[in-house]
Amino acid sequence: MENRTLPQIKRRDFIKDSALMAGGLAILPILNSCNDDLQPGPPQGENGFNEGIASFDPGTDSVILWTRYNPSRKDQHDPIVFWEVFDDPGCGHVIQRGSLAALAVNDYTVSIKVKGLSPSNVYYYRFRNKSAKIKSAIGKTKTLPSGAGVSSVALAVVSCSNFQSGLFNVYGAVAESEADVVVHLGDYIYEYGKDEYGSNGDTVALGRVHKPSTEIVTLQDYRKRYKQYRQDSQLQLAHQMKPFICVWDDHELANDAFKDGAENHQASEGDFELRKMAAQKAWYEYLPADISNEREIYRSFQFGNLVNLIMLDTRLAGRDKQLSYSNYFSEDGSFNTGAFLTDWQNPSRTILGHTQRSWLAGQLASSGAEWQVLGSQVLMGKMFVPAELLTLIAQLTSSGATPELLAAYNQAVTELSTIKIRILQGDPALTPAEVARVKTVLPYNLDAWDGYPVEREFVFGFAQGKKLVSIAGDTHNAWYSDLKNSQGKVEGEEFATPSVSSPGFESVFGTSAEIIGGFEQSTTLLIDDLKYLDASRRGYILVEFGPGAVACEWRFVNTIAIEDTSTVVGFSTQGVSVY
Repeated sequence: MENRTLPQIKRRDFIKDSALMAGGLAILPILNSCNDDLQPGPPQGENGFNEGIASFDPGTDSVILWTRYNPSRKDQHDPIVFWEVFDDPGCGHVIQRGSLAALAVNDYTVSIKVKGLSPSNVYYYRFRNKSAKIKSAIGKTKTLPSGAGVSSVALAVVSCSNFQSGLFNVYGAVAESEADVVVHLGDYIYEYGKDEYGSNGDTVALGRVHKPSTEIVTLQDYRKRYKQYRQDSQLQLAHQMKPFICVWDDHELANDAFKDGAENHQASEGDFELRKMAAQKAWYEYLPADISNEREIYRSFQFGNLVNLIMLDTRLAGRDKQLSYSNYFSEDGSFNTGAFLTDWQNPSRTILGHTQRSWLAGQLASSGAEWQVLGSQVLMGKMFVPAELLTLIAQLTSSGATPELLAAYNQAVTELSTIKIRILQGDPALTPAEVARVKTVLPYNLDAWDGYPVEREFVFGFAQGKKLVSIAGDTHNAWYSDLKNSQGKVEGEEFATPSVSSPGFESVFGTSAEIIGGFEQSTTLLIDDLKYLDASRRGYILVEFGPGAVACEWRFVNTIAIEDTSTVVGFSTQGVSVY
């Protein structure tokens, strides 16, 4: 592990913790073309399939179908929901059908794993309730390919959709994309209340105020929040058009959660374990997964012999509490370098938990797929920044981008960037002190894999000889990085998606293109393993795997203030040598 001497950082100069922790839509007419005596949606009132339909966890011969039915007065007992699967968009040929009860104990959500399907095939499905004479929209889903000869796999990767922050145009764009499957890496909902994190000047005007209005803590609270999000038309369309594979991150429960607690959970909010159980139950009700234990969501998906998609739980399954820089100041105000390094490099610290880590080792060892893809909530790539910048970044986050702070930050970044360029040019006139300013680095985000560096090395060891790709979310910004081990060897690549709507670095630095551009350029220069950063736009990534090649496009929507699903490509690895 890297073990560089850190500068003397004074308590008065360091704000607690590092700063960086933290056109219209049209449903395809063909999907609503089935004719019968039922009406396409609720005839009047609140009853019906108001939260839409969805499919999850596709396999080569199966897929999970989901809906929620809000009972009507005509439903005397537990409502019965009928489901049908078709192999044609006109719904002319039913290949499977069945029924199940929508129960209050599951908030009237229903899900069924439909088996006996064919690999790499498109299917259509719908739900009905006969007593109320209501039918759902027609959904479209797709099974995974099997065997050898799979020529391509396209994954749309999303994360971080804060309802209060703006419209879900990204989901609308994903619905229109060529993706085979949507991978959601978490923060599907946010736990905060009205006027809290994510709120902005457009929140009220757009009708995006969180319900319930308070922070969600109980099972009923979490359910209400999911219902609000799932009534969004663009999210509904994405689910209607694409199968989803999902994992949770922290905001499905509470900010900066770990196995035993969370930054955004206080004793006054009750027992954390009970809150976690409530959050996990609501997640499973609204985002069902093909798992046997509702609290263990790590699982894998085989796309023939091409891709082994390994979905991890880096949040709740076994994560030890995150380290905090603020805990390493001595009484005299200096930073206790030795204590921090000892704890940071402790081989027993884990982000996965020992059970999941053993499972991951087995997955990587046994897979014969060409590409091993880790679906990880948080960044795996190293984000080591010059230590002297942490103080300024923390102050910018805490106090805002005042002219004085911006001037101090710009001066430091200019000096450090100049030194870094001279290092790259092999300038013999550089002094040891100058080199130390750039080479003395710290991870900016201890909530990511950077806070668990030894376990990251274990994972790289498990993946030896494999083509490794990490897809990640969490930060709200777009990143492309080499995955390097502690010796500087490239072990793989990481493609990290921007957010659906949650604010990125523009919330710190403002929206000036010049300032944001300068931040992106200097950050990419100063962080050794970083190849690309977009610090201000919302979007998703499309990752396409083929034999011998992988390509990623970072696609951004133009706005989240008005409905517009058009996108631009900010960066593409197409034609760039990844391996």
